[in-house]
Amino acid sequence: MESFGFAGLGVMGEPICRNMIVKSGAPAQVFDLNPDPVARLVSYGATAADSIAAMAQNVDVLFLSLPGGPQVDAVARGPGGILETGRRGLLVVDMTTAPVGLTREIAAAAKAKGIDWVDAPVARTRAAAESGTLSIMVGGSDGEFARLRDMLAHAASEVTHCGPVGCGQVAKILNNMVLFETVVALSEALALGKSAGINPALLFEVLSKGSADSFALRNHGMKAMLPGDFPEGAFPTDYALKDVSYALDLAREAGIDAPGAALAEARMKISKAAGFGAEYFPALAKVTGES
Repeated sequence: MESFGFAGLGVMGEPICRNMIVKSGAPAQVFDLNPDPVARLVSYGATAADSIAAMAQNVDVLFLSLPGGPQVDAVARGPGGILETGRRGLLVVDMTTAPVGLTREIAAAAKAKGIDWVDAPVARTRAAAESGTLSIMVGGSDGEFARLRDMLAHAASEVTHCGPVGCGQVAKILNNMVLFETVVALSEALALGKSAGINPALLFEVLSKGSADSFALRNHGMKAMLPGDFPEGAFPTDYALKDVSYALDLAREAGIDAPGAALAEARMKISKAAGFGAEYFPALAKVTGES
């Protein structure tokens, strides 16, 4: 049984790590700048680590779940980072949503240090993280995927090998791009339906019975947009803007126009400017129609 470390115990990281600890029984070390989730996971049997660098020197597999690319780059290639302190043979599994190019750069630099680097970003909701029913998209070699699959399955009902390193990020970024565009469409349908006199709940129920049905409708639409419930601490507008920027970066690199993604970014920027940057990103429904 391989030991593992987990750094980044936020909204998604803490429940992912907890499921891995409880279901695997493997020796686990945890680290976060916030001591509260560390204490909660210690109560489940984990050991609190002094730093990410300390874990990189001791564990077999090191999981990261960080806010975004800059944070991943800092802990990987910054002073005292994983590439400097990690032991040869360490396998790093980055569950952060991060840029594809950055992921591949870090993986190549890690390989030169005898460290393997795999991307394994996650999809679905915070509730799915709690219940261990996430979808995880993995970029890495066949051998690395085989080594990780069972551990990741403790946190997910779907674990998919998407190809070599970086391909997990491609799948996740495009998953989120489609989600954001769908939420924009739902916000327009909601605003138009209200203005035309149909009951909003009835409208979404009818849409769910036809070809407009989707995960976004049933979750983001019915559970957030209808009741107007956009809590902080869920997937905020600020994080969604980061992710859609990664999709637009991919589009620019490929020379492909992506007007749908650009529209989603524009709507979320208006939402942020209205003061909803920390709120659950479907809050863009509150500013639909504004420019």
